[in-house]
Amino acid sequence: MNLTYYGHACFLLEAGGSKVLFDPFIRHNPLAQDVDVDKIEADFILLSHGHGDHVGDVEEIGQRTGADLLGMVEVLGWFGQKGLKATYAMNLGGTVKLPFGSVKMVAAAHSSSMPDGSYGGLAAGFVIETEGKTFYFAGDTALTYDMKIIGEQHQLDFAILPVGGHYTMGVADALIAADWTGATKVIGMHYDTFPPLVINHDEAKNQAQQAGKELVLLSIGETITF
Repeated sequence: MNLTYYGHACFLLEAGGSKVLFDPFIRHNPLAQDVDVDKIEADFILLSHGHGDHVGDVEEIGQRTGADLLGMVEVLGWFGQKGLKATYAMNLGGTVKLPFGSVKMVAAAHSSSMPDGSYGGLAAGFVIETEGKTFYFAGDTALTYDMKIIGEQHQLDFAILPVGGHYTMGVADALIAADWTGATKVIGMHYDTFPPLVINHDEAKNQAQQAGKELVLLSIGETITF
């Protein structure tokens, strides 16, 4: 199982014979200009919410690849009107079985609207089970007690959490979230893209180490294998 980071909150999961793209925002990410969007393939595109910095490249990649979209009902309705495959329109608490494993939609504490300002439903995160591993993709969120439910229901191998602060939780709250969800390995996202999100990498990693966690801050384009 491989996980490639394309910046901000965009990851490509390769598992179970499928390519699963999360929250594609690449072309307008100033830090991801070396990524060739035209070469990114996807069988599924998972969307945590409707903000432009999470759905910016959905239409282009979705049209080119024919990927099935998964996300909140309102988000998928918006993209369905654009002719994309809005196959898995979900809501909080729902689980779907897909060729690579299962996806459960869980709560996130964040706002959501579409790029044109229309209603985007509720923001969400995902718990993914694939190839014998389980991980949590939090999406954009504040620290919330709902994360304790994830720790009670699942045994996580790792968690992908926002650490940039300002619009989401920062490093300190992400480490609490890791405690509550039972994750000892945290892959950071939603940091450095814009000036308010810039973090000190060394300080963040030291803070995580002191909390008994491993914080991984991937370079854009970097792939890790589990």
